[in-house]
Amino acid sequence: MSERRSIFIGKKPLHAYVRAVVMTMDEGNRQVQLVARGATIGRAVDVAEICRRRNGIIAQGLPAEVVIGNIHCTSETLTQDDKRERTVSVLTIELDGIGDVPEKEEEE
Repeated sequence: MSERRSIFIGKKPLHAYVRAVVMTMDEGNRQVQLVARGATIGRAVDVAEICRRRNGIIAQGLPAEVVIGNIHCTSETLTQDDKRERTVSVLTIELDGIGDVPEKEEEE
């Protein structure tokens, strides 16, 4: 079984992360995990739901079915520049693509 590819969610627009999932699954790796920390957790949930529902033009390039697998919630302690420690929440969402990726249409 192949290793899951991790996509780290940051502050870019949603479609950038949906496109990253599409490109990863188009390359043949159907097991992807979205990883988000702190304030970006909500964005990771939105990306997972857009992929699961295959909403939008970009998400139409995903396999026939995208299933949300395990969701892991943990925390990490980060040391800031001023040596103070800060605890942040980390959410990992596993996505599995099932079925074939749709054929790309020829542009005229």
